[in-house]
Amino acid sequence: MNISTYMATVGRSARSAARIVAAASTGVKNKALLATADALHEAREALAAANQEDLVKGRDNGLDAAMLDRLELTPARIDAMLEGLRQVAALPDPCGAITDLSYRPSGIQVGKMRVPLGVIGIIYESRPNVTVEAASLCLKSGNAAILRGGSESFHSNQAIAQCLRAGLAAAGLPAEAVQVIETVDRAAVGELITMPEYVDVIVPRGGKGLIERISRDARVPVIKHLDGICHVYIDDRADLTKAHNIALNAKTHRYGVCNAMETLLVHVAVASRVLPDLARDLRAKGVELRGCEQTRAIIEAGAATVEDWATEYLAPVLSIRVVADMEQAMAHIAEYSSAHTEAIVTEDYSRARKFLREVDSSSVMVNASTRFADGFEYGLGAEIGISTDKIHARGPVGLEGLTSQKYVVFGDGQVRA
Repeated sequence: MNISTYMATVGRSARSAARIVAAASTGVKNKALLATADALHEAREALAAANQEDLVKGRDNGLDAAMLDRLELTPARIDAMLEGLRQVAALPDPCGAITDLSYRPSGIQVGKMRVPLGVIGIIYESRPNVTVEAASLCLKSGNAAILRGGSESFHSNQAIAQCLRAGLAAAGLPAEAVQVIETVDRAAVGELITMPEYVDVIVPRGGKGLIERISRDARVPVIKHLDGICHVYIDDRADLTKAHNIALNAKTHRYGVCNAMETLLVHVAVASRVLPDLARDLRAKGVELRGCEQTRAIIEAGAATVEDWATEYLAPVLSIRVVADMEQAMAHIAEYSSAHTEAIVTEDYSRARKFLREVDSSSVMVNASTRFADGFEYGLGAEIGISTDKIHARGPVGLEGLTSQKYVVFGDGQVRA
């Protein structure tokens, strides 16, 4: 296979299909999603067989237990894919919505209409259920999709692709509206991210190395986040019970997720009241603590370094710093944050408002766990990922984040004088 020729063919086909999908009604798109769910249900045995082939190959290639777990398509995960398709079908269609209409002195009406981005390339690793999630969100938002999953899930993804084609055909939409790359050659990724004539945006979902490579080499706009170095700041005017519960949840609810707290900042005036009980409960859950000098004067912890402040652990490890005030906390966040999610725990309204205004991250919270930084929790229904960029989509990216806006004008014969 000539990868360059193959990817150009995929790109041209996607561009043609994108025009058809963009014009499709909500009913047609929903029909495709629900028919895909039916096709996946009927293909359970074929999906399990393809997935087993990937699992066997993965074990032979020495994939670790965590990777194999992400790769496995259990009956419950297939059920979740079906439910996800039905949920996306039930979501409001953002395409064509007109907002902000206003009359101008000339008599014209000016507003904005939400429109698809066009062709979205999505590059991801290991989890084959992402194939369904990505396809459903792109389709419902009126976009064509080019999906490149990890080589370790190749057979699973191709089996899912057959179901996607069946769903599209049932709704009368072109099969090229969702294409799953049919090669494991890494050169396909290089082609995909350098085809601005065919691809409008790239969404990488995977490890930091993958996302850094995409960001460095892409000639197409990228919606991405590299790290989730999330902070919780406990103010001296915090409700300390709330603070304890929020910090414990933000760190221990799940470890290997981008919205888990990695650094805890505590006001010096309450540190001796907060840290002993919190450290006890964190250790009970197996969390390793690393702290600044003031922290280690209060609790037993390893010495935190500058590298700790700049690390996304994705593991049961927490760095703790005692700060003089909120200004120092915000300065620490400005220096070390990855602009993902930060939270303040305080009962002082003015400080909460200042924190919200001045902390420059994609999600900023008051008196809530960072674990809420999620598309489902935000009411988006589903998400394609988290964006820490400052382009049109920031934070959890749902259907609306996969669209743009154009100005629309309504007149009644007006001409400009």
